[in-house]
Amino acid sequence: MYMPAHFVENRPEELRRLIEHNPLGALVRHGTAGLDADHLPFELEGNAGEGGRLHAHVARANPICTQIPDGAEVLVIFRAADAYVSPNWYPSKHEHHKQVPTWNYEVVHVHGRLRMRDDEKYVRGLVARLTRIHENRTHAGKAWRMSDAPRDYIDTMLMAVVGIEVEITRVVGKAKVGQNREARDRLGAADALAERGQHELASAMRNR
Repeated sequence: MYMPAHFVENRPEELRRLIEHNPLGALVRHGTAGLDADHLPFELEGNAGEGGRLHAHVARANPICTQIPDGAEVLVIFRAADAYVSPNWYPSKHEHHKQVPTWNYEVVHVHGRLRMRDDEKYVRGLVARLTRIHENRTHAGKAWRMSDAPRDYIDTMLMAVVGIEVEITRVVGKAKVGQNREARDRLGAADALAERGQHELASAMRNR
């Protein structure tokens, strides 16, 4: 990933926040059929960096279960807020007209080694945690629980999936949120995005 110095995001707490608030990661790997990717909700364990781990699960029928060897290098991409930025939102544009459009975004690339976890206890625990996290975010006080479904039904569903673990070796974070612009232009664009409902990205731009 092209990384100008002013766009580097390496604060551990911010990398964790970006991953946890945008948990649907694109798992990119190179198998016997070439490059491919799966989009999976991940759980982050430990640090958002070397020594941490990502956990997810895939359908047992997914080729990743047979085509990717244990320990293979993979990349997981977490994409946060993004938006088109119009030059019309920069106060300086109306003075000298020397501005062009761009696209602002926040993204985290997690590099690591893949491990398959075909272990019922591991998968059951992972699914329970992911369900609890996302149900609580979606239905305060009325969260769905695995125990709401018949036990034999849940057992059958869990048998159809395999757990995966990514041992993190390196994390690269990028926040392209107007740091290379005059403050008045960055804030002008942030205000315009907020008016259009892009509050997360607008907040990231204002905090730079």
